[in-house]
Amino acid sequence: MVNIKKAEKSDLQAILELQYLAYQSEAKLFNDSNIPPLKQTLAEVLSEYQKGIILKALDENNVMIGSVRAYCENGTAYIGKLIVHPEKQGKGIGTKLLFEIEKEYPNQRYELFTRTRSKRNIALYERFGYKVFKEKEITEELKFVYLQKIPGIVTITVKV
Repeated sequence: MVNIKKAEKSDLQAILELQYLAYQSEAKLFNDSNIPPLKQTLAEVLSEYQKGIILKALDENNVMIGSVRAYCENGTAYIGKLIVHPEKQGKGIGTKLLFEIEKEYPNQRYELFTRTRSKRNIALYERFGYKVFKEKEITEELKFVYLQKIPGIVTITVKV
């Protein structure tokens, strides 16, 4: 059983530690330990906390196993740092976190981004109704895909 709650200020250090752990696999996958989530400071997480909402996922023993952040600006909810403990991935926790963060900002346009090579993340977001609207190349090896979901617009993908 997973319980999703709003994070408290006292949770931020544990969230940052979980973030460091969760992003290790991405750092290895792309052979890049300089990715921003691994360099983020507690002060930066506090700033995100003050600007928006951070949710935490707790297991049956009240151990933090996931988190997600978002803030709203000009009618768009920007979602980021959807993380799940590596040993708990693939069990629907990320899906629950994404569902709950969207509920915090009803009837908004939602936007998030991930690396173009993060196929598992992109698949999750597309199952949730997100559609790619932009790609951004930082370097030849570092490319991001931006996805959005607009409430009230339903798109159906048909494979022929």
